[in-house]
Amino acid sequence: MHRDDDQAFVVLGRAGGGISAAVLDIDGAERERLTLAEADLGEWVRAFERAHSPRWVWNDTPRWYAALLGSGVRVSRCHDLRLSHAILRDSTLTPGFVAHGDATAGSPTDWDCPPFTGEDAPAPALFDLDGAAAAAGPAIGTDECLDEFRRQRDAVSRSADSGRLRLLIAAEAAGALIAVELQAAGLPWDVGEHRRILDEVLGERPASGGAPRRMEDAARRVREALGDPTVNLDSQQKLLRSLHRAGILVTSTSRWELAEYRHPAIEPLLEYKKLSRLLTANGWAWLTEWVRDGRFRPTYVPAGVVTGRWASAGGGALQIPRQLRTAVRADPGWRLVVADVAQLEPRVLAAMSGDAALADAARGADLYAGIVAAGAVPSRAEAKVAMLGAMYGATTGASGLLVPRLRRTFPRAMALVDDAARTGEQGGVVSTWLGRTSPPPSARWRDAQSRAGDAEASGADESRARRWARDRGRFTRNFVVQGTAAEWASAWLADLRGRLAALPAVAPARTAPRSGPVFADRAHLAFFLHDEVMVHTPQEHADEVAEAVQQAAAAAGRLLFGGFPIDFPLEVRVSADAGKD
Repeated sequence: MHRDDDQAFVVLGRAGGGISAAVLDIDGAERERLTLAEADLGEWVRAFERAHSPRWVWNDTPRWYAALLGSGVRVSRCHDLRLSHAILRDSTLTPGFVAHGDATAGSPTDWDCPPFTGEDAPAPALFDLDGAAAAAGPAIGTDECLDEFRRQRDAVSRSADSGRLRLLIAAEAAGALIAVELQAAGLPWDVGEHRRILDEVLGERPASGGAPRRMEDAARRVREALGDPTVNLDSQQKLLRSLHRAGILVTSTSRWELAEYRHPAIEPLLEYKKLSRLLTANGWAWLTEWVRDGRFRPTYVPAGVVTGRWASAGGGALQIPRQLRTAVRADPGWRLVVADVAQLEPRVLAAMSGDAALADAARGADLYAGIVAAGAVPSRAEAKVAMLGAMYGATTGASGLLVPRLRRTFPRAMALVDDAARTGEQGGVVSTWLGRTSPPPSARWRDAQSRAGDAEASGADESRARRWARDRGRFTRNFVVQGTAAEWASAWLADLRGRLAALPAVAPARTAPRSGPVFADRAHLAFFLHDEVMVHTPQEHADEVAEAVQQAAAAAGRLLFGGFPIDFPLEVRVSADAGKD
């Protein structure tokens, strides 16, 4: 396919009861305006995509693209105005972006609405700590979309680093397309295998709707060991009182704290909690609600986390437990290519900071072994603890003792995260490699810091201010690394998506129809989780897909970090299911 420079962009929006399409040239000048009936959109997009391969510009990718995929239409690229607006609104590379339009700086606009997630279902807000849902964004007219698109192009061109912002916006838009495609294709799921695992781990499903047999047995043993035959193990408050009466003086029921005690109640309680998590998160009710026609179809939310990481709106797509992975099973004649990156975030840190010593340690499959070989710490376990402590701001315990050794061996990498932490502690903001910027501290945070400086400040005021400053420093320390790792992953996905689209389709007799009209006859992405992808592929293309996954990872590294010598090695396996051998 080619792109005609006179038809480089198509801006889609609502117009009356139909759809209006503004065709723009490479400079953003409008060349044509068309009005389409809703029923005609799919075929028109199919023909225009084939002829011109434009960048489709719309207010929200799920709102537009899900219907196109349902009618068998795939597009190669887009510009998501909502996602791009969020990047430009907050980035230090584009100060005053919101004020440049009609809105007042800092005031919410239609472009600040949360993502549309299909079927008019509300999507969770990014900082919705109470779990309340916000309504999906409104349908927006073509002229409004066109105005916003031109504002965004102007902001990027005037920015302090337009190249990085363009790359971030393009990668974010590709991720938005992929998220909708993942839901449309679905993750192949073997319902019979899932039920077998539940029966084996939990015991058969009780007809009465009570707890399964193994959970009941674990609960009975806990109650006997505590001498409390009626304690409700699902009520933390009541369980804590019962534990305290038995001399187990924990402050929570987390497994880490419980494991510190030696008492007959601990082992069955940990077992009960593990079984309860499985039943609640992925039990029979989950299977009925989320798996249909052999596919798990969750709703992914690109940039659903403030660092740019993906989130999911229901179904727990980002938390498939290892024990259920054999239920993720390819269709007959197809295979899963499963790939995950070894120690992604430390490798990203090495590249961002230009720390050649840490890049040398990362050469090969095991960065932590490389840290040991560099003489920073004596063991691999200590290397892992130290590196995680450096990126997440652990200052006590083993991490607190080991991180100074990393500073001596890898000074540039440690200076980058230390500087980010210092900026956060002082109330500043930090940015990722491509320009996504952290949110500023809240007014409450600033008030606490100001109050601590007053002459009348109490010891509690000063302690609170120091604690909150350290917490913010830990956040900004990790923001720059986790956010840049998310950018690398988006570039990896986008490159891999293009490589998969170039592979040939299979004959009609070899298709996987449950993957939908676009993906039934070709290899396609089926799952993504931060540093892992799964591709569902016809068996005869599995080796090509495995190679494409690795080539895409290498290309993403070059795209972000140029010639800096950093490896992104993958563990790649081809299998009928997602379980490890």
